[in-house]
Amino acid sequence: MSVEDLESRVNELQEEKFRLRFRSATESIENPIRFRTIRRDIARIKTILEEKSRVASQESASDSDVSR
Repeated sequence: MSVEDLESRVNELQEEKFRLRFRSATESIENPIRFRTIRRDIARIKTILEEKSRVASQESASDSDVSR
C-alpha cells in the first residue's frame, strides 16, 4: 500500500475507534474486543509508515553522500 493509503486507513480506524468509544458510553457493545483490534491495527500501520519514512530518509541521505 502507498503512504497515502496507509494514512487514510489510520484515519478511518481512528474514526471507527471514536464512534465505538462514543457508542460504548451509551449502550453495550456486542464485540468489546474490537477496541483492542482497532488499537493494534493503528499501531501496526503507524509502524509501517515510520519504517517507510526511515527508509526514504536513509535513501536520500545516501544519495546526497554519493553526489558529493
